[in-house]
Amino acid sequence: MTRRTVRALAPVLLLAAVALTGCSSGSGDGGKAKADAKPLASGRAEAPGRTAVKGGTVGGSGSGCELPVDFELAQHWKAKAVVPDEAGSEFAALSRQGPVAMVCEIDAKPAGHIGFLRVWQGDDEGSTARRALEGFVKAEENASEIAYTETTAGKLAVTEVAYTVHSKLMDESRPVHAFAVATPKGPVVVHLGGLDATEHEGMLPAFELAKGTVRLG
Repeated sequence: MTRRTVRALAPVLLLAAVALTGCSSGSGDGGKAKADAKPLASGRAEAPGRTAVKGGTVGGSGSGCELPVDFELAQHWKAKAVVPDEAGSEFAALSRQGPVAMVCEIDAKPAGHIGFLRVWQGDDEGSTARRALEGFVKAEENASEIAYTETTAGKLAVTEVAYTVHSKLMDESRPVHAFAVATPKGPVVVHLGGLDATEHEGMLPAFELAKGTVRLG
């Protein structure tokens, strides 16, 4: 299976996973999300005023993913560590992008959205955030309208990018946001995609929360 084929099938696989999740029993935090979150007219859960409600911190021991950074998670989002596939394996294209490998996947389904915040880490300890992010975007197929900005989270320098990706399978373009920081253990990229533009927009408060609270672990 080629990298292009695997990436093209990702939205379909994601929809299938959501369907299977919806057929499972209502135990665990998924039921709590339905009870606690405020529903929108669309049926998705969102925080009032489009500001994400904090639901915990990811990055430290016991948080779901041990990372070189910590940041706040939106309420009900669930983090799970990812072990990158071996280079050359069938699904390596999904677990590596440019200079970084996926190490953590934070699922939005318990909060009512179809998408993930994904955390990627590189092993170049001397890399800048900008260099890592540029390599990440360069490896994204069909990326366009790319715009970089520099900001800070506390005293930590953060590089952010916004761009669009055209999906030939879905025959539409969707927005993407990502930010990167440099750490002593290599650069970290936090990426927000989403099934489509509507889902992406609904998840942006969680992305902004992560970007605004990121700090070295």
